[in-house]
Amino acid sequence: MVTKIVNEDMTKALEEKVSVVDFSATWCGPCRMLGPVMEELSAEMAGTVGFYNADVDENPQLAGKYNIYSIPAVLVFKDGQLVGNVVGFRPKADMKAFIESKI
Repeated sequence: MVTKIVNEDMTKALEEKVSVVDFSATWCGPCRMLGPVMEELSAEMAGTVGFYNADVDENPQLAGKYNIYSIPAVLVFKDGQLVGNVVGFRPKADMKAFIESKI
């Protein structure tokens, strides 16, 4: 399950051993395509990786903090530290490989 980030609060995501945060927006076509991919990966990688979504329109300060200028932007955190990011839609196999390379 992908947990929605609200009120600019990424505390839970940063407390995870490994977390993936998908910065997106409801009006973004590639973001809507990536959403189901992230849901599938969250089910497959449950217990290993925490999955989160931050809507840039609802969390503008958070997007600014992480220099999100293009969406979708997927950030991977390990022990609370940013270890990788990718911008744009990626097929499920590519996204999974990217996440696994950061674990």
